[in-house]
Amino acid sequence: MRDMVILMAGAALFGTAPAWAQQASQTSAEPQGDDIIVTGEKSNRTLQQTPTSVAITTPQRIRDENIQTIQDVYNRTANMSETYGSAGFTIRGISNTGVGAGGNADTASVYIDGAPIPREALFGGPTDLWDIQQVEVLRGPQSTIQGLNALAGAVVLKTRDPLTTEYSADGRILWTEHNDRTFSAAVGGPIIRDELGFRLSAEQRSDRGIIRNVTRGGYDDSLRSLNLRGKLKWTPTALPGLDVQASYNRVRRDGGYLYEYSRTDVPDFYDHRISTGDQPSRGHIKSDIAVLNVGYEITPHLRLSSVTSHNRVSSRAVIDSDGTAADLQTIDNLNRYRTWTEEIRLNYDGERLSGVLGAWAYRRTGGLNAENQLNIPTPTATISGLLQGGGFPAAAAGQIASAYAAVLPQIPVYYLGDQSENVRTAALFGDGRYRVTDRLSLIAGFRYDHEENRYTAETSATFTGTLPSPTAFGAPGSLLNIAVQQINRGVLGLVSSASSARASNARSFDAFLPKAGISMEWTPDLTTAFTVQRAYRSGGSSQNPARALLAPYDPEHSWNYEGSLRSRWLDGRLTVNANVFYFDWKNQQTNAFFGLNAYDYNTVNAGKSHLYGFELEAQGRLSRMLDAYVSLGHVRTKFDDFDLPTGSSGSVDLAGSEFPYAPHWTLAGGVNAHVGRISGNLNANYRGPVYTDVGVTQVQGKLPGRTVVNARLGYDVAGWSAFVFARNLLDEHYRQYDFASSGRAILGDPQTFGVGLELHL
Repeated sequence: MRDMVILMAGAALFGTAPAWAQQASQTSAEPQGDDIIVTGEKSNRTLQQTPTSVAITTPQRIRDENIQTIQDVYNRTANMSETYGSAGFTIRGISNTGVGAGGNADTASVYIDGAPIPREALFGGPTDLWDIQQVEVLRGPQSTIQGLNALAGAVVLKTRDPLTTEYSADGRILWTEHNDRTFSAAVGGPIIRDELGFRLSAEQRSDRGIIRNVTRGGYDDSLRSLNLRGKLKWTPTALPGLDVQASYNRVRRDGGYLYEYSRTDVPDFYDHRISTGDQPSRGHIKSDIAVLNVGYEITPHLRLSSVTSHNRVSSRAVIDSDGTAADLQTIDNLNRYRTWTEEIRLNYDGERLSGVLGAWAYRRTGGLNAENQLNIPTPTATISGLLQGGGFPAAAAGQIASAYAAVLPQIPVYYLGDQSENVRTAALFGDGRYRVTDRLSLIAGFRYDHEENRYTAETSATFTGTLPSPTAFGAPGSLLNIAVQQINRGVLGLVSSASSARASNARSFDAFLPKAGISMEWTPDLTTAFTVQRAYRSGGSSQNPARALLAPYDPEHSWNYEGSLRSRWLDGRLTVNANVFYFDWKNQQTNAFFGLNAYDYNTVNAGKSHLYGFELEAQGRLSRMLDAYVSLGHVRTKFDDFDLPTGSSGSVDLAGSEFPYAPHWTLAGGVNAHVGRISGNLNANYRGPVYTDVGVTQVQGKLPGRTVVNARLGYDVAGWSAFVFARNLLDEHYRQYDFASSGRAILGDPQTFGVGLELHL
């Protein structure tokens, strides 16, 4: 309750808006809905003209709140949440990787300048927000426009464009009490005035870290990263209407794993974070992204454009998964991907008809190379069944299996895996509006998507331990001695069954994704709309690690029903927007477990679920010195059915459970003040309680809600500013995941104070 009161105090400022409105000025540093152009739907409509639920983070807000990473945006957006540290996110309760932990395709994607970023690079790739023009979070299915991997929504980043008219330079230095140092710079201007311009930006970060490794020394979450970007813009005077932009982004990151565990079985673990793993816990990312954007204005109402992107991403994640000083388990996964996209669009903006018609091609190649040292819990149930099959009574088989597991509680395995993907997609799409009258408009869209994918896997599993001696259980020739010999052969057989020669599955899928709606402009300041659209996530193949089998699974589909409100009040000084939705989801891809051991699972189509909720966002100018904003999100998720295939152990039953990291309530708000040369911002975000796992026992992994308050106070002079900032100002202690059985947890960011200096010329 205390958390909600803190945030509602900020939201209550809107209740004073009528009194403040009499003295409010007509200008504000923060753009309003009519000033913000939404690019993610590929038709340049303003925020107030867009029925899709879109949360915009502008350059001004990035500066006011000292927002540095895409994860900061996740935490400050209604109906959005981080999952395991920086590993991913949810939109309206749906994880970007799917809620049932199955499937290879994503349910939500992140784009930068039109290039999709592989999920494996999101925890530290080119998603930091230095020199970013705008961040758009599109909530709800974007399958008609974005197509691939957009069933839940999309996050769209746009970097700053070069200028061809004047030179500019920007710089920033950030330094925190935890010895986290960031140096950022950007410069740009005309090469040929009014025709050819450039922009170069760079950011280097060096962070000592806060999780001290008492076994190996140093800090597990230390970080060094370098982000370089170059852009060119060409608008030749000899070819009026033509504009060409080319960009290249290079990132090199050497830091902590995508999430970091701290010990919770030691005193004062929030403020003195330690780890005990004997192996490195690191995340290495190399990404190179190139984008070519060409546009030509055929007529004042008709524009042809092409967007070509290519990215190459290498992500290596290494972690001591047992977290102890003993050399027990190490995960070393290397993901390499190359992605190429080509999109051609024809945009028309007439008096009655407006919209976009386009074609899309996509190819992604690469995959996972795994080199892991694993300890698999000895499966007593499987051993007991093996003995019963050999003629032992059930009671005796259970006793022998338990005695065997007491000697060999873990089966040590050296596992090598090579899993590759080749995905090709081609699509035609369209999205448009027709104004039937000056107030009534019809909305329609479609996408026809054809995908071909091939999944290939090759694995090797080797037993690396010492098998229990049969003579320790009984004399040679005795039943116990013979039983242990049989169990030893079974254990080696279980390990051997995880090895497989190279095998491949090819699948193809076609989907038609319609969209329809209606929009009514009741007044110039009040518009409502209702839309219905279908979305899907493609099928594919997955490998069962224990059996080394490739198992096919089918696509999943959903229908989304959504109403929207766009409104302006007090002569445009207050904007209030809202969306309400209902989402019906069938044939969900989930992992089913089959009982041999903890790794005996693969993806199946077993789930059916629904979710519903709303977003409410308001922004207002309270006076010429104050502006404020608030966003509220609510979502309820539920698995309706979970039909496991024959032969599954049913160890995970999702029926009746909620989605993981799907808080019922999210709330964020902030206030900006400008008094002379002094500027200040106070903002806070609340996330309600979440379940960190799925299944009927998910209540055991429930985390309480948390509120994080941040602040920035600056002194601004023309061209530069100095400021102090605080993250987690009230020192909220919270966890992102609690691994209670091992005495470890992913802890939320600590209270942090820092200073900064910015230069803008």
